[in-house]
Amino acid sequence: MVQIHQDMNAAQKGVNPKAALDAAVKSSLNNIKCKLIIMSGKGGVGKSSTAVNLALALARKGAQVGLLDVDLHGPDIPRMLGLSGMLDMNGEQQLIPKKYSSNLSAVSVESLTDGRDEAIIWRGPVKYSVIQQFIGQVAWGKLDFLLIDAPPGTGDEPLTIAQTIPDAQAVIVTTPQEVSLADVRKSINFCKTVKMSIFGLVENMSGLLCPHCNCNIDLFGSGGGEKTALQMNISFLGRVPFDSEVVACGDAGVAYQDQHPDSPVTLAYQAIADRLMASLES
Repeated sequence: MVQIHQDMNAAQKGVNPKAALDAAVKSSLNNIKCKLIIMSGKGGVGKSSTAVNLALALARKGAQVGLLDVDLHGPDIPRMLGLSGMLDMNGEQQLIPKKYSSNLSAVSVESLTDGRDEAIIWRGPVKYSVIQQFIGQVAWGKLDFLLIDAPPGTGDEPLTIAQTIPDAQAVIVTTPQEVSLADVRKSINFCKTVKMSIFGLVENMSGLLCPHCNCNIDLFGSGGGEKTALQMNISFLGRVPFDSEVVACGDAGVAYQDQHPDSPVTLAYQAIADRLMASLES
């Protein structure tokens, strides 16, 4: 990892490596206007696809967007964006994010491993260090948004983000079913405990439009996300309907919104992106 080189350079200059990394993190964050962590209470609710599609929607609106994958044990972002290969380094020994487009770049631990199926076996302190490096030792440049895709639950990764990025805001993803909502309430309470602001809640997989009769089918119930947001006094950002093409495009590494620009799913993400864009001006 880059940290080894940075520690050696810092030691040679008589600088405390931890202090040097902390300074690098602060410097990097100063160039990023809005930092969002995409969270979920449980797996399988479409958190990563939400992170990818929000990033794509923001980039399509002209924002400069970075997408950071801190789901260290199950990184999906490179595959969903069709990115491959190892990350390069610049002359200042910083990692260079993988470019998806002129407005969107991404960093994932998968881009630092020899193979996509290689297991990452790390404990808490290592995770903390790696996430700090992904912020402070990556050449992000000036960004309007940094979207951080965290693993499900309230473990080391979201806690590290809360400690490292004091002004990070959470976008919490759920499905309408009660099992998912019970877990998402834990995520909401986690944010309140660590004093992380919550930008809002997204209800994903919210109904399926039948391709034959155009009737809406509530696969996982209906309205639970909005009800939970109201009960927990947080903003409800909207419903994203279920579409099997989201899965197909993610598996193929192609942008769903490019393939289906006028679909209900695309329109839902664009509406959420509009709210995020508006937050830059407030």
